[in-house]
Amino acid sequence: MNFTAIDFETANGKRNSACSLGLVQVIDGEIVESKEWLISPPEIYFHPFNVSIHGITEDDVRNEPSFNYIWEEVEGYLQNQMVIAHNASFDTSVLRACLDTYGIPLPKFDYMCTVQISRILWPGMPNHKLNTLAHLFNIPLKHHDALEDTLACAKIAIKACETMNASQLSELAKEIGIKPGKWSAKECRTPKKLKKV
Repeated sequence: MNFTAIDFETANGKRNSACSLGLVQVIDGEIVESKEWLISPPEIYFHPFNVSIHGITEDDVRNEPSFNYIWEEVEGYLQNQMVIAHNASFDTSVLRACLDTYGIPLPKFDYMCTVQISRILWPGMPNHKLNTLAHLFNIPLKHHDALEDTLACAKIAIKACETMNASQLSELAKEIGIKPGKWSAKECRTPKKLKKV
């Protein structure tokens, strides 16, 4: 099972205000690499609500690179890969807004959402928030730390594949009746649920 998990934190309500990115690479079902970047957003304005969630401030990112400077390193983990996130619609929208801000072409990849997966596999839970799932599976988590969130997301995806005896996330998608989203230079579409399981 091979995939890349990502998680963004933002400075304010604008999608291009990414201030942190966590990334985890899984190869053959094992976490082999984990990375985290602090990012200087285009507008150095941190809304108090966002700061209260992730604890990152203007001072933390003032001397950090902007997104376009880290993209060359990040791109290699996403291009032509299966990418996952917990609430993927948010993280992919942040990624797209950051790329658009700097005029960077969209990479090509498929993506899936562990919120969507967990709602199908474990429907009886009170909710499908990351911290709830992490507690269920005894995954250590400092919530809203981008790297910690990404590690938890990756472990939940691995657990989902193990639950369904799936060797890849694409196989899991077929088993539970969802269609991965697709990114390309020409389009970016949202994954759709095909059937109830």
